[in-house]
Amino acid sequence: MPYGWLLLFFLVPFLFVLGISFSEVEVASPPYRALLSRSEDVLNVALNLGNYRYLFGDALYLDAYLGSLQMASITTLICLLLGYPIAYTIARAPLTKRNTLLMLVMLPFWTSFLVRVYAWMGILDNEGLLNKLLLQLGLIDTPLQLMHTQLSVQIVMVYAYLPFMILPLFSNLAKLDGRLLEAAEDLGCRPWQAFLRVTLPLSRNGIVAGAMLVFIPAVGEFVIPELVGTPESLMIGKVLWMEFFDNNNWPMAGAVTIVMVALLIIPITYLHKREEKQLAQAEQR
Repeated sequence: MPYGWLLLFFLVPFLFVLGISFSEVEVASPPYRALLSRSEDVLNVALNLGNYRYLFGDALYLDAYLGSLQMASITTLICLLLGYPIAYTIARAPLTKRNTLLMLVMLPFWTSFLVRVYAWMGILDNEGLLNKLLLQLGLIDTPLQLMHTQLSVQIVMVYAYLPFMILPLFSNLAKLDGRLLEAAEDLGCRPWQAFLRVTLPLSRNGIVAGAMLVFIPAVGEFVIPELVGTPESLMIGKVLWMEFFDNNNWPMAGAVTIVMVALLIIPITYLHKREEKQLAQAEQR
């Protein structure tokens, strides 16, 4: 059953996009008309590589890919640095308080994502809550330019994706056997040494899961850079929007999508193979 869902909702749409990426632009007709042609009883398939040639030859797309990967990497790192202590605290909290703390983490999901982004626009605006607070405290003389900067994009992205890091980390840390830490302390480890030698290595799977849940959607983020970013903060999600709706160039948009998926699948496959190898080695021991 899971393979059927993957086939229906991932593989089939992916094959459609792949086919569109090898087609040519057709006015007022589906791109597949340029991909498939029939002469008598022969069906001809014409693969147009010009979209990929243009993609790899234009610096705009390279800058968009690099900008997206950089923004997603920084967001993932900050979410890990902020989310790990939060997840660790919740995992070590008494059972009577744990559900309440988890509810506070998931509380943002009860509100529309777009509404939360608009709320941050009200906070970071030149006349927003943050600038008004800093002015009242006398810390600044003039409002700071916080909106429509790379900093504003980074702040809102970290806020939006932080729960996706906390939840898998909590799930992993909650299963950690506390007797291992007690044994480490009995053997002379200080608390920070026990954390580095026991807790951190055993929470690796949670770190990897959280990093993937944050990094993958952050690469293709469109709403946050569009609303709180600058025109210069070009990310691959914005490029896809322009190709689909502004340029009406579906084949080029398909090529951009295929390359982006390839960039994401390669590290995911590598991590998956590495985990399988480590599990096999552990079973042999």
